This record gives sequence, structure tokens and C-alpha cells, in this order.
Amino acid sequence: MESIHVIRRPLLTEKSTFGMNERAQYSFEVDRRATKTDVKRAVEELYKVHVVSVNTLVRKGRVKRIKSGYTTTAETKRAIVRLRDGEVIELL
Repeated sequence: MESIHVIRRPLLTEKSTFGMNERAQYSFEVDRRATKTDVKRAVEELYKVHVVSVNTLVRKGRVKRIKSGYTTTAETKRAIVRLRDGEVIELL
């Protein structure tokens, strides 16, 4: 899997911003088929940094009620990447 297809977008929430500033952790939405090694390789190639660890989680889709019945939102996969001390990714 190519690096540009693995990482979909960075997640910029209040909790992830705290992780960026205090713990050198960055959150990304990634492809559901990507493994931890795929995510590590993609971040290292795209941002030219050294990755120490990768944690992944799958957010299940929820059922939502709409006017004509029910629909299900898509499942998403997130990756929390920790970098070597002193390295930074400029996302903004």
C-alpha cells in the first residue's frame, strides 16, 4: 500500500493537540486495511521523522435515524503515532 493512500488526514481535536504539545503524539485517520507497520512507514516517508510506536483503534459505525428510516455511518480507523524525542510534525 502506498504511503499517500495509507494516511487520509490528521486529526486535530483538543485531545490530540494536547498530545502533540506534551507527549509528541500525533493522531491520523488511516485506511481501514492499513497495518501498524504500514502506518509507521507512511509517516516516516511523508514527514521525514522517526516513529517510536503506533497504536491503532477502529471506531465502529453508528446507526442514525433519518426521516425515511435508519442509516449506518462508516467505520473509521485512527492511528496514534509517537515520535522520537525532539522531533515535530508541522500540521498547521
